[in-house]
Amino acid sequence: MPARLSSFIEVKRDSDFPLENLPFGVFRPRNDAARVGVAIGDHVVDLAVLEESGHFGPNQRIFSTDSLNAFLALGRPAWRRTRATLQQLLAADNPALRDNAALRERTFYRQSEVEMQLPARIGSYTDFYSSFHHAHNVGTMIRGPENALMPNWKWLPVAYHGRASSIVVSGTDVRRPRGQIKPPDAATPVFSPSRALDFELEAAFLVGPGNSLGEPIRVNRAEEHIFGLVLMNDWSARDVQTWEYQPLGPFLAKNFCTTISPWVVTLDALEPFRRPLAPQDPQPLEYLRRDEDFTYDIRLEAKLQTAAMPSPHTITRTNFQNLYWSISQQLAHHTVGGCNLQPGDLLASGTISGASEESRGCMLELTWRGANPLQLQGGETRKWLEDGDTLAITGWCEGEGYRIGFGEASGRVIGA
Repeated sequence: MPARLSSFIEVKRDSDFPLENLPFGVFRPRNDAARVGVAIGDHVVDLAVLEESGHFGPNQRIFSTDSLNAFLALGRPAWRRTRATLQQLLAADNPALRDNAALRERTFYRQSEVEMQLPARIGSYTDFYSSFHHAHNVGTMIRGPENALMPNWKWLPVAYHGRASSIVVSGTDVRRPRGQIKPPDAATPVFSPSRALDFELEAAFLVGPGNSLGEPIRVNRAEEHIFGLVLMNDWSARDVQTWEYQPLGPFLAKNFCTTISPWVVTLDALEPFRRPLAPQDPQPLEYLRRDEDFTYDIRLEAKLQTAAMPSPHTITRTNFQNLYWSISQQLAHHTVGGCNLQPGDLLASGTISGASEESRGCMLELTWRGANPLQLQGGETRKWLEDGDTLAITGWCEGEGYRIGFGEASGRVIGA
């Protein structure tokens, strides 16, 4: 393992944001406009100020804006140059920023003193269904274990197009949705607030440079088009979904809110935690085959805190490696028919569940459709999420003396 990097900014050992990470996001200081920054320790680095000072070249002006889209469009060589420049500027032995008090005063903010925004203008959002254990569990509930997976599931990365306008940044309240619900013993549906509100523990990646309409992205070129990953909670109204999803899939059950973490962790930061993708059987069709395809060792947790609880309770632990289909395959499949992706598009993994009961990524699985309620601290139980509940998803990679973290994707449920 390489030696841990050292910055003149204090970074605690358990911080999500050491010098090895430097995730990108969009923040708004008090009484000022939003701009692009990176996180280090408990601080945010204002990239617009560094850009204005000429640290990224004399002609670049892309960080004094409220989205990463222009930066995403530049591509991986530019992303790598920017990250390398920042690691040099923030290094403990580099006086350029360390010893310039006036520039330092303008460049650094405490994370507690800024408001985080969505990191990009998300034009389109796609949600995959790429976790074998999640798909198998849900299919078992509906069709039984013998027919748990649909015939196509191991041949292609199943997905549907989601609603981009209702994607929100972590910390935004989630209003309980209303919709049509058909109780099992009723002859007709009723219109009411959802009684089976759920979370879905997911990860998602932001697209960088897109592709032209009709020109697919090959699976072995996918990394050139993927900027980095965020955490995601794709909130779901299971009772609304049960009634509406046939024949076209979820609609109101999913379009009311999707929460993502504000910091985007780059593929370069994740590189030390790259792992081989598990063998796939049957072998995918040729356009989905890649030599040495990969995944990442990202530990994931979901914590639930009710209004009555003094602290959150961990309800699941899983890992990004539980995905059957890789991000390269997801991107290649998305474009193989000619679909044109654009900078800022968001592609999500679908619920990430593991093989054990403790690693299931949603209430639907954790409580087995409400049959086995969760036992929480203080004696409370939950079949589904209730008003006042806060659900927070966290994720990190464990290095030698440091961690590459994502922060959190958190939301509190409020009444319909």
